[in-house]
Amino acid sequence: MTPAELLIDSFLRVPPIIARAVDDLSAQQLAFRPAPGTNTIAWLAWHTGRGQDVQIAALEGREEVWTASGWYDRFALPFGPGEMGFGMSAGDVTRVVATAELLTGYLDEVTERSRAYLAGLSSDSLDDVVDENWDPPVTRGARLVSIVNDCLQHAGQASYVRGILERA
Repeated sequence: MTPAELLIDSFLRVPPIIARAVDDLSAQQLAFRPAPGTNTIAWLAWHTGRGQDVQIAALEGREEVWTASGWYDRFALPFGPGEMGFGMSAGDVTRVVATAELLTGYLDEVTERSRAYLAGLSSDSLDDVVDENWDPPVTRGARLVSIVNDCLQHAGQASYVRGILERA
């Protein structure tokens, strides 16, 4: 398995986890919070897609799927197109309202674009420095691992909240 294949496999594991977390849930259930100030399933699923989309688009030097494919308009959230969820207040989290179909559709398209990008990477390109604002500077490989790690953590959190919801 090449490094690109390993990364592709990692990214492809995220959508099924999110799909199981949101499957057959109502808007009210997707907005469930297990405790005050915690993230909702809808926010976790949306942020998983947005975080991946923003960062992969930056690495590839292309427009985000969010705006290029009209997802921003379809979601119709009360935020600008650049919002991705980092640093959102607890109140803003509750304003992320979407159907399971929107959430999974967006993440599926983002993941497919990520897969296509990753398939074109050489092993050597993973050592390219993509961000010199850190010490040590961040390589493409380290950034990709960070992205998939964040996605898997949020997907797991969404699954956990789903489990709490089912027992509530």
